[in-house]
Amino acid sequence: MDILSLLLIGLAAGWLASMIMKTDNSDLLSNLIVGVIGASLGGLLFRILGLHSSGMIGSLITATVGAVAVLALLRYVKR
Repeated sequence: MDILSLLLIGLAAGWLASMIMKTDNSDLLSNLIVGVIGASLGGLLFRILGLHSSGMIGSLITATVGAVAVLALLRYVKR
């Protein structure tokens, strides 16, 4: 069940991040990849900053923050 929830949160976070960053990617797989990587990065960033999130909403916020950071980094590298 943990893998399924990770994938669902990653998918939602990737989609939210693409809406926030106004990317033209609406591909399901790319949203999933960005969201799962963003969940890991967001967790790392939150630990570094001393923040704590709990529950489904907290996980979604953490993953979305990380996914936005991933998309911003990709946008910077492409320039």
